[in-house]
Amino acid sequence: MNRFQGRKVVVTGSSRGIGAALAERFAAEGADVVVTARTVDKHDHLAGSLSETLERCRRYGTVVEAVAADLGDGDSRATIIPQALAILDGRIDILVNNAAAAIYASSLTYPLKRRRISFEVNVHAPVDLAQAVIPGMVERGEGWIVNVSSASSKLVAGPAPFKISETASTIAVYGSSKAALNRISNALGVELYGTGVRVNTVEPRAAVMSEGAEALVGGRIADDLIESMEAMVEGTLVLCDCPPERTGGIHVSLDLLDELGVTVMELDGSAPYPGGQRVHRG
Repeated sequence: MNRFQGRKVVVTGSSRGIGAALAERFAAEGADVVVTARTVDKHDHLAGSLSETLERCRRYGTVVEAVAADLGDGDSRATIIPQALAILDGRIDILVNNAAAAIYASSLTYPLKRRRISFEVNVHAPVDLAQAVIPGMVERGEGWIVNVSSASSKLVAGPAPFKISETASTIAVYGSSKAALNRISNALGVELYGTGVRVNTVEPRAAVMSEGAEALVGGRIADDLIESMEAMVEGTLVLCDCPPERTGGIHVSLDLLDELGVTVMELDGSAPYPGGQRVHRG
């Protein structure tokens, strides 16, 4: 229950989904956590808010605070790490760049404004935040940066004649931004090798039914193709306390769990999750 006792953690995109689940598990395991999103209170049609994440996490007794910032705006996101350092006693051990802008549309008509938002949130923001925490991590000789990616980074149709789903045909910009994130994460891992700072990406092998995913494809994916939220969290946590030699990797959550023989735990860390890698409906 105290795997991350005393660790100082920042998780982006924490109002719902994977980010909120990660924040809860970190707090349950003894970490102090700063959670971020555009606003503290609910701001769109999806369930979840930073205030709800704070309520879930604070029951574990660690320091959990929110920093509201727009990752799509360079000036706004530049405030996250300074505020987090002030909250976390001047130290950040773990940064999880989970936030993403998933805007699906045809590449033939994809607006420039939306392309810019996609790359600002999915590429530039994770790199900016990583660059902000790396000096402190290098000075201490230890740190973990995990960037949450997507299988769409490798989703390329072909050869013709094409047989692709509606979603696959509209995912090019999002997938391209995640491919860029993978490549830059690998480069950071290479450059930082030997410093004690590990940089990796992790992506789900199957669909994870966050609130956003549920709104997009809810009811159209069979249970045996859905990865449990708990499994995605477990696969991410593996990379948040991994040894120095595991760096620069582009990992798949369930493959990583299988490789290491890791048991999927509940989000409160108290017991194995009944569904394991798949969603438990009981």
